[in-house]
Amino acid sequence: MSLRYALLALLTAEPLTGYDAAKRFSGSVGHVWHAPDSQIYPELRRMEQAGLIDGKQVPWGPRSTKKQYSITDLGIEAFREWMCTPIEYTPARNVHHLQAAYFEWTDTEHARAHLQNHIDYYAAQLAQWKIIHRSILDRTNPTMVKRTEKYPAEQHEHIVAFKAFAYEGMISLAQTEIDWAQKGLSLLDRIASSDVFYTTEPTGQ
Repeated sequence: MSLRYALLALLTAEPLTGYDAAKRFSGSVGHVWHAPDSQIYPELRRMEQAGLIDGKQVPWGPRSTKKQYSITDLGIEAFREWMCTPIEYTPARNVHHLQAAYFEWTDTEHARAHLQNHIDYYAAQLAQWKIIHRSILDRTNPTMVKRTEKYPAEQHEHIVAFKAFAYEGMISLAQTEIDWAQKGLSLLDRIASSDVFYTTEPTGQ
């Protein structure tokens, strides 16, 4: 159900077509809650049926129209209620850390490859999130521009601060994952000279 509230969050800034919602999703809330287009469009239809959003046809190009969605009072109420509800934490499922816990079942070359891939992935995420964080602070982020246009000026400072705060958490998590993988590479360097990696199942009980 978090996809529903992520979409409601987007629509609190401005009305959006399904296409614009999917595009905006990937560039904002999609960084904290991933969802493919194949999930977004059906969810928008379900939200309209539930009365959370209202869809109307708007011009799209010279001869066609698209449905544009606006959040309703019921949708605002549902979003506010969700925001006031504590969210339970789900059990951890980190396949990369799981693999790392059993690196003795591979060789140093493959273990290094796993860790370097981890570093490369999070380095790319870190660079992207820093750019977005900066655009939030200087208020050039497109979603931030729309949101600050809609709400009173006295609210702008804390709107910006909360969005920046969320990305600061993501930046910290990415840097932590990079640091962890680099520490793993150092560990592999220390044990590379000893034959501690299993190539067959252990013989002991």
